[in-house]
Order: sequence, then structure tokens, then C-alpha cells
Amino acid sequence: MESMLKNSILNKRANIAVIGLGYVGLPIAIRLANVDFKVFGIDISEEKVHSLNSGKSYIVDIHDEDIDAVINKNLYVGSDYSILSDIDVIIICVPTPLTEAKQPDISYINNVVENIIKYLNREVLIVLESTTYPGSTEELITAAIEKRKGLTVGKDFFVCYSPERVDPSNKKYEVKNTPKVIGGATDRCLEIGITLYKSFVNTIVPVSSTQVAELAKLFENTFRSVNIALVNELTQMADRMGLNIWEVIDAASTKPFGFMPFYPSAGVGGHCIPIDPIYLSWKAKVFNHYNRFIELATDINMNMPRYVVNQIAEILSSENKCLNQSNILIIGIAYKKDIDDLRESAALEIFHLLQEKGAEVTYHDPYVSNFKSGDKTIFSKKLTKTNLVQVDLVVIITDHGNIDYQLIIDNSSLIYDTRNVTKNYTGNNIVLLGGYRKDNNKKAFYKE
Repeated sequence: MESMLKNSILNKRANIAVIGLGYVGLPIAIRLANVDFKVFGIDISEEKVHSLNSGKSYIVDIHDEDIDAVINKNLYVGSDYSILSDIDVIIICVPTPLTEAKQPDISYINNVVENIIKYLNREVLIVLESTTYPGSTEELITAAIEKRKGLTVGKDFFVCYSPERVDPSNKKYEVKNTPKVIGGATDRCLEIGITLYKSFVNTIVPVSSTQVAELAKLFENTFRSVNIALVNELTQMADRMGLNIWEVIDAASTKPFGFMPFYPSAGVGGHCIPIDPIYLSWKAKVFNHYNRFIELATDINMNMPRYVVNQIAEILSSENKCLNQSNILIIGIAYKKDIDDLRESAALEIFHLLQEKGAEVTYHDPYVSNFKSGDKTIFSKKLTKTNLVQVDLVVIITDHGNIDYQLIIDNSSLIYDTRNVTKNYTGNNIVLLGGYRKDNNKKAFYKE
């Protein structure tokens, strides 16, 4: 016998609330609205709410016309949780950062659950999409509602976990065509959850429990963290050997089996790769297991900004310049290419480390016009010939696609390229991450 909730989803009569309208929640809310669900977006940021109600996007991947097409038609946004009393499906997309002590911060999830409990008065499906440790959905949502409302999961309310898989600035994969893993608290929960996601996502991947889905998400990003750490360590080894790590990776990548290329960088950033392995290691300790390999990888990645700063000092020294008397321009301050997100940005850390060592530091980023540094606002510098010739070193950290790299090469006395964006450019003023100088007549700078 079909439940009323499942039928309301199938017939698109279900009212859906998406809580958290950031990089994860907003694309989901818009996608649901575009397939004719009535969607209510909730966010505690009055600035975001005002922006959306004005038809303006604050996310690079979402255009103003995308907002305008659905706002106050199928999508309504606000900050009032009382709307939950009229909601059939709740999708939770709130942040799960770390505390200052590097412990999981689940306060945003707990706040949402408190409001769900306050207004829960009907059969409802609750889906957590926020990245978190295995067992979170059961502990923070299912158990809390059963205990405080006296309800039974799988009968009176339904709970699933479906980890977000958003890749900001990815033009190929979006909500519709990114396969969606989902696990339910019970078989009935999973059935209703699948019904929901089939209505707006092409491929659904059911798993046996919410815990499996939670661990799958952490596995995905921990896999990346570990492999990035490996190549970052090999980069430092190649530095000692005077070898071009980028050439090494290209050569290894010609093997048609058993090899997957990863590339070095100035450090990992964003909300996933720097944080997810820490969530996993924290939970592992509850079971008296210590993820030594994973924690070592995290340590290597977190120390890359300092390695980069040390290389910058050596590069300048090879030109008889002191770091604390040099003018340095950083290209790209966002944590990855073609977005404006500064969360856990390695470039931002390098900016501050260079300042601490006495360097005069500026930046250019076409996506980030300014950022706060203490009580100061730092503004992006225009990329012009005049500005380039005035600096001692240009450091390319974030490889945005809309930057004129030829302009940089033609007008800079010295370039430190941490992303190998100058691979197809010529110039004897370029040093790659790992210390390899592109001028074939010279050895690695540290040997000169």
C-alpha cells in the first residue's frame, strides 16, 4: 500500500524544504523547483535571503536568470523555520566545519534538528546531505526525534542520508547528472528516499544503510586527500633531485592501466578535502582505531603552504633578493579555479605567511574582488603590464581559466608556477612547484 507521502512525491504535490542555501542547497532547491515541486528554501543568512528574493545569485555556478526563473513561483526563500509545519520533505544542506580544536562541529545540524522537532506534526521525509561522520544521521536525527517525539522511524517519519556531490565550477556534472548515493534508516525510508531523488536526479545508487552512505562520502574525499599528499611528497623529493615532477607525472600517465594521475598544489582547500579526513579519523578513534596513514596525508597537505613559502624565499635568494624586501603578486586567492570560494584557501594562507615574513603582498583574482584580513579589506589588483613589471615575483596559485598568462609571462621578471599553467608557454623566468626552472640552460634554482 502506497503511503500518502510517497504518493505526494510521485505526484509532485509534496512541499519540500531545503535548509541551507549555499553551494549545495541552492542548486538542489533550483533543480527541484524546475521539475515543478513547490520548494521553500531556509537560510539563517538574511543577506542570502535578500539576494535571492531580489533575483540575484551569490554563487558562480548559478546565474541571475536561474534565480529569476523560479523565485516566488516554485521557490520561496526565508529564514523562518515555522514553515516546517507545512512541509513534507526536508533536505538538510548546512555546513559541517571543524571547531578550533579540529573536532567535528555538528552544531548546524543540531540546530536544524531542534527546529524540525519543534514543528514536526505530520509524516515527513528528512534527508541529510551535509558531509559528516558515520553514524551521524542515526545519532543526531533519528534517535533524537524518536526519543523526544515518541515516534518510530520508518512508520511515523522517514530518514535518509544522501551525501552531496557538488563540484563548484564543474561544467559537465550538475545536480541532474551526478549519480546520487542514498541510504535509509529502514527499508521503507530508503524506498521513499529513492522516490524523491528519482524525480530530479538521473542515476540513484541505493546502499544498505545511512552509515554506508556516510562512509562512502568520506572515503571519496579521503582517497583524494591521500593521493594528493603522495604527489605533494614526491614533489618535494623531486625538488631535491632537480627533476620536473610535472614531466614525471605526464610520463607515468601514459601507462594505460594501474595508474591514476594526481597533481601537486600549494595546498588543499574548500570544505571537503581538508576537513573530511579529519571527520573520519575522529570517528575511527571512537572504535579505538587510529588512521595513521590518513592523518599523515592530512599533515603533508596542511604543510604545503609553508613549503611553498620556503621555496619562494629560495627563488628570491637565487636572484639576490630578500623575502622581507620583496614585492610579491599572488595570482588566484580562491581555493580552486573559476570560483569565488575562500574556504580553507591555501592561497590565502600563503598570502598571510608571506606578510608575516615581511614581504609586500598583493593579489589578483577575477572572482574575488576583495577579502577581509583582520580589520582591513584587501582588494584585488588589476592585471596590467605596469603592475606586473613592478613586482619581484609573481606566484600562480589558483589557475583560473580567464587569466591572461601570456601577459604575465611577457611582463614579469620572475614567476613561480604552482599549477603548471605555463606548461605550453616559453620563458626563462619560470620556476615550477618543486623548484624546477623551465630554462633548460639552468638546473633547479636551489643548486645554483
